[in-house]
Parts: sequence; C-alpha cells; structure tokens
Amino acid sequence: MKLSYFNFNLPKELIADRPVNAEEKNVLSQDRDSSRLLVLHRDSGKIEHRQFKDMIDYVDTDDVVVVNNTKVFPARLDGEKEKTGAHITVFLLRELNEEMRLWDVVVEPARKIRIGNKLYFGEDESLLAEVIDNTTSRGRTVRFLYDGTHEEFVRLIKSMGKTPIPDYILKMRDIESWDKDRYQTIYASVEGSVAAPAAGLHFSPHLRKRLEIKDVKWAELTLHLGLGSTIEVEDLSKHRMSAEEMHLDEENCNLINEVHANGHRVCCVGATTLRALETAVTTPGKICPYDGWTNKFIFPPYDFTIADMVISNLHFPSSSQFIMISAFGGPELTHEAYQEAIREKYRFGAYGDAMMIV
Repeated sequence: MKLSYFNFNLPKELIADRPVNAEEKNVLSQDRDSSRLLVLHRDSGKIEHRQFKDMIDYVDTDDVVVVNNTKVFPARLDGEKEKTGAHITVFLLRELNEEMRLWDVVVEPARKIRIGNKLYFGEDESLLAEVIDNTTSRGRTVRFLYDGTHEEFVRLIKSMGKTPIPDYILKMRDIESWDKDRYQTIYASVEGSVAAPAAGLHFSPHLRKRLEIKDVKWAELTLHLGLGSTIEVEDLSKHRMSAEEMHLDEENCNLINEVHANGHRVCCVGATTLRALETAVTTPGKICPYDGWTNKFIFPPYDFTIADMVISNLHFPSSSQFIMISAFGGPELTHEAYQEAIREKYRFGAYGDAMMIV
C-alpha cells in the first residue's frame, strides 16, 4: 500500500499536551484509566465509546494481556556547542562502551553537529562530549569525557537529563515536574527507552488489580523505544524502521503460547508489543524467546499470528504506528474509526485517549 492512503486531517486542538485531569494532585492517581476508549469490533465494524477502565469488559478469564515493560530514562540533555555557544539537544539512545563512555545519540539540530565538535552540558559546563562518528542523518556517536566511576557518570547524566516527552508537546508547553512519573507506565521496570509505550500509560494500579481478580493473565516483554523516524517513501515496502532492542524471556513466551494454544485470547498493549510478538514468531502459531534487535515494520496486508486484540493510543497521520494498527484493524475500518474519533473529539498522541480493536 501507499503512504498517502494513511494521511488524514487531524485538527491541532485534538493533540493532547497533557493527560486527562492533569492537575499535579491528580496526575499520578487512578485518573490514568479515566481517559476515553474507542472500541472497534472487526467482525461487525461496530464502534463503542467507553472509558479505558472498561477494557476489562472485553477480556475474559485466562486471556492474557501482554505489555511492554520498558522504562523511560531522563535521556534529554540540553547543551551548547563549543565556540559558537549554539544550543543543542542530545537524546541518549544507548551506551555502546561503558569504559570509553561511548553513546549512540540523536542530536538536534543535526545539520550543525559534525565529527570533532565538542559539546558542553550543565550550568557550569561540567560535562564535555566529543562527536566521533555519524550514524544516521540525526544520529551520532559521542564520547563523554569524564574521570569518575561509571556509577558516578550515570548518576551525573541522570541528574542533568530531562524526561524526553515528545517535541510536539514541548512546542505547546514546558516540561512539568509530574512528567517524570506520568510519562511512565506503572509497570515500567527495564530502563532503556527514550519514548514511553503510550498505550500502557492508561493502566492504573486499580485496573491491574481488577484484571488479577478476574484471573486475566499478565505477560511482559521489553522493547526499548527510540525516537523513531519519519516515513519518507510512498511505497511502504521500501521503508526501513530503525532497529530497537528487544527481549522476550522463556517464562513469558511459554505463558503466551499456552494461552494461544488453549483457545484463549492474546491482548497486545501498544504497537510496540504487537511488533515485538510478530518478531518472535517462529513455527506457525508460536513464539520463541528473543534477545536481540528488531526493525520489523508491519503494514497492510498482513496476517497476524498471535494477537487477537490490540490496545493503542490514537496516532498521527502517516505514522508507522497508525499504519501498523491499520494492518490489524483493517485499513478501511481503522480509517472509519479514526474519523469517528475526530468527530467525537478524542485526544490524540502520547497523552491522549485510547482505542481497542477486538
């Protein structure tokens, strides 16, 4: 299919810059699950308007909810370029070499950052990095010049770093104190993402407990999100996703396979989880433990092996996430559901409302 098929008009006022009930006293509370939930039935095309806490009505005992347990770290560093003093932003993607302090990063504005440039961070410019290689159009390899231990270095960059909330939100407001916790799922446990798996942001401790009482099973995998890349080709078969680190252990793998084999349903939370499960597919109808990288890009038409239901946020036009969700829900039905969401003024983006395809 063509990229242009997945474009649509999204009114700017529907882009969420903060969660529902985002006053500081409420933002970390049970209100996580009070966002709206659009439910799309693939068999009939029926659309329902619910609250996120109602997702429990669509899963049964012995079904399994599969989530991405990646944890966002304070990956955004604001600094200055040597000599010119120009402001730059560095996003820490992954540590390449602990001893040499080598990191894979994304820099903005990238056009001004070249090999050999030195970058300063901190109010007193106490941290220095040198650009030693180009990786992608925005990607660089940098070496931090720091004499302390690795533990001291990690504490330093975490103290300097900021929560990497999306740039489109930063165009509407500054980072708030509550973003550190709210831009994080309640089950986040494996640090390594520079973006939150947004569909999981809606789960509250209370909803988790209700699922447990109903004997709905819970499985976790890890896929560390990068900043992603814009799709710049009309022919989707020619798009190449950025590789992201992924881990699925044997225990969770066996649980998902057992549920699937016994005729119960698998509910994927987020496009990242959906993509991760499809990456781990080996023999028909089964997944295997996985420890590596994935650059899998799913677009219609595509036959899914594992997932029976998917929960996602409402994504932006022509984004890889919207295209992957369209492959699951069906391009025409998903388009119709998104148009309904726009008419009903659902909120789009990481802090927006949710959609469940059953």
